[in-house]
Amino acid sequence: MKWGRYWPECVIAALILAINGVRWFHATDASSPLKSSSGWTPQRKLAAREKTRELWYHGFDNYMTFGRPTFKFTFDLLSLIKLTPISCSGQGPDWGNPANIAANDVAGNFSLTLIDVLDTLVVLDDRQGFDKAVRNVIDWVSFDVNTKPQVFETTIRVLGGLLSGHIFANQTGQPFHLPWYKGELLALAHDLGKRLLPAFATPTGLPYARINLRRGVVKGETLETCTAGAGSLILEFATLSRLTGDDRFEKAAYKAFFGIWNRKSDLDLVGNTINTWTGVWTHPETTGIGAGIDSFYEYALKWYILSGEIEFLDVWDDAYAAVMRYSRAKDGYWYRTVNMHSGDAAYLTVDSLSAFWPGLQVLAGDVQNAIKLHMIYYNLWRQFSGLPEVYDTNYRQATSHQYPLRPEFIESTWYLYRATKDPFYLDVGERVLFDLITRAKVDCGLTGIQDLRTNKRDDRMESFVLSETLKYLYLLFDEENPLHSDDSNYVFTTEGHILSLGPEHMKPVPPARKRARKFVSHQCPAYVPFTRTYDHRQKQPGQGLVLGVRSRPDVDYPRHLVALSPGSSDEQYWSPDGWCERPKVEPYSFEFILAPNGRAVPEDLSPSLVKLGVLPDGYILHNVTGIRAQIVQRLDGKGYDIRKLGQYHVRPGLLVYINDSTLFASPGEAANIAQEELRRRDAELRLRVFTANIDPMLEVQSSLLSNEAIDISITGYSALFAADLSSSFVLDPTTPTPRIRDVEGVAVRRDPENMHGCDPYDHQYPDSMLLVHRGHCTFLEKLLHARAASAAGIIVISDEETGINPTANPDELADAGDLSDVAVVLLAKKTGEALEEMLIVSERMSSLQIMMALQRNLGDFDESGYAPDEKEELEEEQAKDPNRILYINGHPLINTRLLI
Repeated sequence: MKWGRYWPECVIAALILAINGVRWFHATDASSPLKSSSGWTPQRKLAAREKTRELWYHGFDNYMTFGRPTFKFTFDLLSLIKLTPISCSGQGPDWGNPANIAANDVAGNFSLTLIDVLDTLVVLDDRQGFDKAVRNVIDWVSFDVNTKPQVFETTIRVLGGLLSGHIFANQTGQPFHLPWYKGELLALAHDLGKRLLPAFATPTGLPYARINLRRGVVKGETLETCTAGAGSLILEFATLSRLTGDDRFEKAAYKAFFGIWNRKSDLDLVGNTINTWTGVWTHPETTGIGAGIDSFYEYALKWYILSGEIEFLDVWDDAYAAVMRYSRAKDGYWYRTVNMHSGDAAYLTVDSLSAFWPGLQVLAGDVQNAIKLHMIYYNLWRQFSGLPEVYDTNYRQATSHQYPLRPEFIESTWYLYRATKDPFYLDVGERVLFDLITRAKVDCGLTGIQDLRTNKRDDRMESFVLSETLKYLYLLFDEENPLHSDDSNYVFTTEGHILSLGPEHMKPVPPARKRARKFVSHQCPAYVPFTRTYDHRQKQPGQGLVLGVRSRPDVDYPRHLVALSPGSSDEQYWSPDGWCERPKVEPYSFEFILAPNGRAVPEDLSPSLVKLGVLPDGYILHNVTGIRAQIVQRLDGKGYDIRKLGQYHVRPGLLVYINDSTLFASPGEAANIAQEELRRRDAELRLRVFTANIDPMLEVQSSLLSNEAIDISITGYSALFAADLSSSFVLDPTTPTPRIRDVEGVAVRRDPENMHGCDPYDHQYPDSMLLVHRGHCTFLEKLLHARAASAAGIIVISDEETGINPTANPDELADAGDLSDVAVVLLAKKTGEALEEMLIVSERMSSLQIMMALQRNLGDFDESGYAPDEKEELEEEQAKDPNRILYINGHPLINTRLLI
C-alpha cells in the first residue's frame, strides 16, 4: 500500500480522534441509564429476555390461580375472568350495572385473558403451555353468555386470539402444530363471528358499538361509534372468512372500512366519532392518530400486507399524506388533534395510544419520522417512569396520570430496534422493564397505575399486558426468535395477535382491478443511520462512523418539548463544540394550481381529456394551466411524486408526462417554473476537491498538487443564476471567466462568525469560494456579500439530502448587476457537512489548503493524469438529462417525464 499518498488524511484522522475520540466511542454505545458502562452483549440480552419471561409468567400463573369468579351467575362456572392482582381475586362483568361500560366492554365472561395470550406462549416458545392453554379454551369457553361486550374489543382480543391460536395449532411443519387438534378454536371463532354479525345491520353498514352475545342488538343501543371501532375489523373478520369459507364476515368488515373512508373530508381526513345509522360525523369532528382513530390506519396498511389487496394500500397512502400534512406539528416531532375539515389545530394534547404510530411508520418505511416521535414518548417515559394517558404539549404537563401498562410505546420500540439495530432501543426496553418490575409487580400479578405521581394502583391487570406489552418487550431482547427471520406476510393485529394467510387463502385479483392498475411500484426506503464521515474518499452514502440516536444533533430537542431537565445520561454525550439542532422540516405534502408563468390562475375543476389525458402507464398533461397537483414526499428520500392530478389519483408506478411547451419561455419572457434554465444549464456538477500544501511560515502555496494530496470528486448542484458552470457553456473572451473554472482551482474558505453568509464580511477573500449554510437569507444575498468580499462565489451546504438548483427573484437579479464571474454551488447536506469538517481540520493544521475546481470533460482528465479506471467511473457518473423530470420550487418530481 502506498502510505505516502494518504499521509495528509492520516494526520487529519489522528487529530480528529485526539479531539473527539472518547466522546465518539461513548456515543456508539447507546448506554442504559441502569448500566451505563456496559454494552449489549448476548448475555445481557439473554438476561433481560429471561427477566421479561419471569415477569410474564408471574402475571399469567396468578391469573390462572385467582382469575375465577367468586359467585356463580351463569352455568359457565369454569370461565376465567379478569385478575385483580392486589386483592388476589377475579373480577367479571358488572352484572348489577349493565351501563358500566368500563368493565363490561371487555369482560364478557368468556376467559378473555386466556384466549388473548395463546400466541404469546408461541412467542415464548412454551409448547407445553400452548398445548394446555388450547385444551383449556376448548373445555371452558362458550359464547352463549348474557353479556354485552364491545364489538371492537371482542374482535381484537377474543376473535383475533382464537384465530391466531388456530393458525399455529393447525399448521403442520412448525413446532406448535397439535396432532390431536381438530379445528375447535376455529369453530369457536366462527360461532363468535356469527354472534357479532347482527351489529352490522345498519343502513350504513357501520356496526353498533356493542352487542349482547345471546340476544343481539339491544333496544335503545347507542348509535354512536368511533372510527377505530367500526373500521378496524378487517384483519380478524376477513381472516375468519378466508379460513372458514364463510364470506359474510369479510364483506361486512370491508363495507364498514370503506363506509368510514368514503366519508372522509375534502382533506382526506376521517373523524373520530360517527353515527352508525346516518353516517354523519358527530361533534366536534376532529381527527388525529390517537384514541378513537388509531387502528383504522393500522389496519389499512396491515390488511394490504396480509392480503395484497391494493385498494387498502391506496387508503394508507392517502391517509398518511393527509396526517403528515395537517396533524403533524410544524417541527415534525409530534401530532396534533385537528379539525377534519379545515386541518386547524383543535387540541394540543397527545395520548398514550398514539405511541403506536412510530411502529406503524417503521412498517410503512418512514423510519426517520418514527425516530422523532418515539423520542417524545421516550422522554415522557423518563419523566414519569410510565406513559401518562394524556399529555398537554402546550402547558407541558400531564392531564391524565393513569398508566394501565399499555403496550404501544414498547411496540414501537421493538419495531424501531428491528429496523435500526440501534442499541439505544434496548436501553429503552431495559428502562421499561425496570419500571414495570418496580412499579407494577405485586404479589398476585401485575397491576395498572392509577396515578404515576404517587404510584397509586388500580387493582386491574388488563389482558393486553400479557398479550402485547410483555410480548413486544420479550421480542425486543430475543434476537433469535423465529419471527425475526420470517419473511412471510404475517402481521401483528392491533392486539398483538399473529395472523398469516397461505397461498391457498389468497384471492385472485379481479379483472377490473387488473385493468385499472396495470403498474404497481413500491419505493424501497432504507434506514440510514446518523453518521460522521472523515474519510473523504468514500463516495457511498451512509459510510463513516455510525452514531446512535443519542448522538443525533436533535436529541435534546424532544426532551426540551416535554420540559424534562437533562440528566447525567444526557450530559455524558455533551461536548464543548456541540450544538442543539433547530428543527427544520420540509412539508410532507402540498398542493399547487399549476401555471407556466407562476401567476395565480383559477382552478380548472373539470379538465378535458384533451388537456389532461389518460395513458396505460399514467397520465399526460398537454396544458398545465389551472390543474391542481398534490405533491407528496417520497420515502426513499429521492424527492417528491405527484400523487393527485386534477380529478385523478396518480398511484405508485404510474407516470405523469408533461407535453406543454408553454413551460419554457419564449424569447424575452421569464420562465418562473425554471424549466428554461434547467434545459440550458447542467443541473448537476462534478466538482474536484483536493488539497494544496501551504508553508505555514510564509502562507504561500508550495506545491499545487502532489502525489500525497487528497483528490476526490463530489456532486454539486448549479444555480439558475450567476455564473453558468455547464459543461456545454461557450466562454465569451470579452467577459470575465468564472474563477472556479480555473484548472488550478480556487481555495475554499469559511468565516466562523458568518456561517450563513447573511452579513457583510469583515475580511477580503480574493479568488476563494466561501462555504456557507443554507437559510436565514436568500441565495442572492449570500452571493452579493461574498462578491463584496472579492470571493469567487459561494458553496451552500443544504439542509436536506435532495439536490436543488438555487434560484433568485428576477427583479432582484436585475438590481444586482452582472454576476457572470461569481458562482453559486449547492451541496447536499451530508456532502456539505463532510466538506466543512475537512475544512475545519485543515484550518487547525495550517499546512493544508482545501481547493475546489470544476471538473473538465474526459479528454481534459487524460491531460491531468487520470487513470483509465477513473475515466470509466466518471463516465458512469455523468449528470442525467434534466429535461426528463419536472422541478417545482427546486424539488424534483420523480414520477414526471418531460416530453418537450
